[in-house]
Order: sequence, then structure tokens, then C-alpha cells
Amino acid sequence: MSGFHHVEYVMGMAVSIDVRDDATDRPEAEQSLQDVLRWLHHVDQTFSTYIDDSPISRLGRGEVVLAELDDEVRDILLLCEELRDDTNGAFDAFAVPAPNGTTLDPSGVVKGWSIERAAEILEQHGHANFTINAGGDIAVRGRPSPKIPWQVGIRHPEEQHQLATVIDVTGPLGVATSATYERGAHIIDPHSGQPTTELASVTIVGPDLTYADAYATAVFVMGIPGLDWLAKHTGYDGYAITHDAVTVSTPGFDRRRHQS
Repeated sequence: MSGFHHVEYVMGMAVSIDVRDDATDRPEAEQSLQDVLRWLHHVDQTFSTYIDDSPISRLGRGEVVLAELDDEVRDILLLCEELRDDTNGAFDAFAVPAPNGTTLDPSGVVKGWSIERAAEILEQHGHANFTINAGGDIAVRGRPSPKIPWQVGIRHPEEQHQLATVIDVTGPLGVATSATYERGAHIIDPHSGQPTTELASVTIVGPDLTYADAYATAVFVMGIPGLDWLAKHTGYDGYAITHDAVTVSTPGFDRRRHQS
């Protein structure tokens, strides 16, 4: 069996799993896929702010205390506190309105964290060459074939069927994008409580999708100066597009651009 491909609708989006390993044992491949899907649905049931009785919704409403919940909830909230400090409040899971009516919404990091963990599950089953794509947040491992990198297209924020650029990547790597083209101006600046509108799209690449996801949100809020802030974080690079189609990127991101 030469790899497998599966698409699962979970966490409100299509999650695509593309495994390219040669001679994958079928029972082992099926088990690895089931373990990943079980994990993703567990994350959805635990952290979704769209599910009224999820633990994170109940915590936000004060119906339970943190000590009553699993360690993973506490770990995520601790990570959110670290990110709030690191970003000077540009990423703040405790100060933005959530769909459940509370102001506790860690989804800006949960998606990247959960997909990064899903990649680790596949690795534990022996897979080394694959991507997991969750609505544009992508965990990358290895290559699709020997000597050929994965090619990741960055969507043009104003032209639905066009790409702004394409990058060549090999894993382990995470690619995360925050943008307005799917849900409009939905990313809230925690300092003002209003949607931030300076940028149309931000893409971050780096060694861990957990942080790439959160950094994409933070840089989107910070605007173009956020790329200077990102430079303090070793291994992470960014690419931003304004609503006027002006693009700004870090040197490390430019080195990844696909040369046709």
C-alpha cells in the first residue's frame, strides 16, 4: 500500500490527510488514521466554542472550574497566557468574544496544536512523509517523493482562484494562514475589541504549527510591524498581504518561494 488520502469534516472544516510513505502496511495505516480522527473529534468536543456543553464553553460560563477539567485544557490555557505575554496582548484568548457568548476562546492556537499533535500520532505509527491540512493550517513531514519538496500555495486574498505565491517546504514544518477571505473581518484586536482590518492575509512558516498558528493571528492583529516582532522568534518567517495587494515578507520566507 503506497500511502493513503482521507478527508474528514471536523472542527467546522475539511481536514485533509495525505500520507505518501511507500509500502505502508494496510492495517497499520488504518489504525493510524483512526487514531488521528479520534483525536481530532476529541479536540472538537473539548474546545469548540460552537458546542454549548463543551468543557471550554462551560468553563467560560463559570459552570466548572479549571481543576475539574482534563490536564490538556489547563495546558492550553497556560500556553494562551504565555502567548498573551509574548505578543503584548495581540493574541489574547481571554479577551475576545466567542460564539458561545463568553470571552474565553483559545481556538486561535487550538487548531494548530491539534494538527501538530495529529502529525505526531502519524509519526508514532511510523509515517514520515505526509501533510495534514486543516483549512489552510498545514503540518508537513518529509517529502511527497524523494528529492521533491511539498509545494504549498498561498491563496490570493482578493482573487479566489488565484495564488499569491507558492513555497517549497520539507518537514518537519508548519504553515499557518490567518485571513479575511473566508469569514470576513473576524479577527479581533484584543486591545480595541474591534475587528482588525489592516491586512488581508498573513502566512507564517516555522518548525511547530502550534506556534505558527498563534503567530499568524498575532501578526494579523499587529499589522506589518508584526513581521519585525516575528523576527525575534528563531525559525519562524512570515508573509503579509494588504487589502491594496501590497506584499511584505521576511527574508527567510522569500528563500522558500518556488522557482518555476
